[in-house]
Amino acid sequence: MVGSIDPRCETVRGTHWPKKGREAVWSSRRGNHLGQRSKTHRINRPDIWMQAIRSDPEELLWHGGRPHMGPGVRRDDVQHAYTHTPGTLDLRNALPLLGFTNSVAESPRTGSKQIMGPLEGVKVIDMTTVLMGPYATQMLGDYGADVIKVESLDGDVTRLIGPTRHPGMGPVFLNTNRSKRSICLDLKKPAGRDAVLRLIASADVLVYNVRPQAMARLQLGYDVVSKINPRLIYAGVFGFGQDGPYAAKPAYDDLIQGATALPALMAQTSDGVPRYVPNALVDRIVGLTAVGAICASLVHRDRTGRGQRVDIPMFETMAGFVMGDHMGGLTYEPPLDKGGYARHLSRDRRPYKTSDGYICVIVYNDKQWENFFKATGRDDLRRDPRFATFAGRAVNIDAVYAELARIFETRTTAEWTELLDKADVPVMPMHDLESILQDPHLVATSFFPVVNHPTEGPIRNMKVSASWSETAIEPMRLAPRLNEHGAEILREAGFSADEIAALVRDGVTRSSPDTRGD
Repeated sequence: MVGSIDPRCETVRGTHWPKKGREAVWSSRRGNHLGQRSKTHRINRPDIWMQAIRSDPEELLWHGGRPHMGPGVRRDDVQHAYTHTPGTLDLRNALPLLGFTNSVAESPRTGSKQIMGPLEGVKVIDMTTVLMGPYATQMLGDYGADVIKVESLDGDVTRLIGPTRHPGMGPVFLNTNRSKRSICLDLKKPAGRDAVLRLIASADVLVYNVRPQAMARLQLGYDVVSKINPRLIYAGVFGFGQDGPYAAKPAYDDLIQGATALPALMAQTSDGVPRYVPNALVDRIVGLTAVGAICASLVHRDRTGRGQRVDIPMFETMAGFVMGDHMGGLTYEPPLDKGGYARHLSRDRRPYKTSDGYICVIVYNDKQWENFFKATGRDDLRRDPRFATFAGRAVNIDAVYAELARIFETRTTAEWTELLDKADVPVMPMHDLESILQDPHLVATSFFPVVNHPTEGPIRNMKVSASWSETAIEPMRLAPRLNEHGAEILREAGFSADEIAALVRDGVTRSSPDTRGD
């Protein structure tokens, strides 16, 4: 639920609203299984009413197939409140993003299915761009939060990356911005700033990934927004902690990879040439860290009633990530060695060449090595002190990897896969970007479902990897067109049709796009 509603005083999230103005009747059936009568609650603010509908669409009072609506609430508003309506996207008949086992709740009144994610009712204002922030907020949206992506009038730059069917809908954007609604605002104009502050006033979380100094210049720093919404979780994902000399420096994935020794480690394990990891590793890891920090902050707020500022710096996050593996003897003072995890740094730690391709194998613990010795008939290695114990293998890791490389060249990939699977030795194929789509496990679990985007047609999506036994999730929105939900979001915030038209006329926002496909 978005907030508990007290029928005696019309309290939503602890805020009291006067009993006047526009009203809508909403029925709570909580506790009806105990034989209690339904309670009718009146909510005089359309934005709160819309949030209640979106959180609990099954609990409206329906009369003759239509909701009972007070004056000033239009039928179109109700239709757009549902994440399941054709105005958004109905994926129920497509391949699922999640398996449906334990993934839906049944309404005790209608018997219909209702998706309830663990973050249902949490409202997130997403002021992030590129990868790090959008990846984090997509995950929050996948988990059930209502994520409102606030974009510039030109949109997130990732809309322009990669091959597209339509301008502004590139694959990087599509794969990092589902489970969101989009609005575009010019925050440098006073009316744009005022509009986003009205959105923030009823939000639970704000996420941004520009430097804090930029937020201050926009007059959207924590000192400002916390006065408007003291319960807000104000989460910043940016380059560096704000108590050090790098505080105001810009940061990107490549820069942080370099600053946390990853290219040096790549050079040490290959041909001596420093290279970046061919993946936005920093953006993804810091994004994941942000999700954990935001969820922890929400738990703290539930306990105390207070919001807070949360900083998630890229440099410090990745320094801990990399050095957690490679601190080694540098852990001690004075140091015992120059650091580095020997197994990770072995030049022979790589997929093994077979007689017809490559295979990924790791023989790690003593039981696995015993199974490997039996499966390959290498009793000689069992008696070799370099192979016989974990300690011996750790000290002689380069020799171990080199011997394994020679062994794996003697059979085909298929032969090794069958042999090692039977021996319970960990083995996996070495995929490329195309073959992974056909991996039998991912095919069986529908990890890459092909779904129908409202404007982009059939696209390949990715399933949410986590699953819950009680709070199931099923993302119902694919990545939006720029400002696709702008008018809807402004209406929910209490803007009138004339006010929205004025914002469009003054260049603060744009008209909502035509979301029909070609």
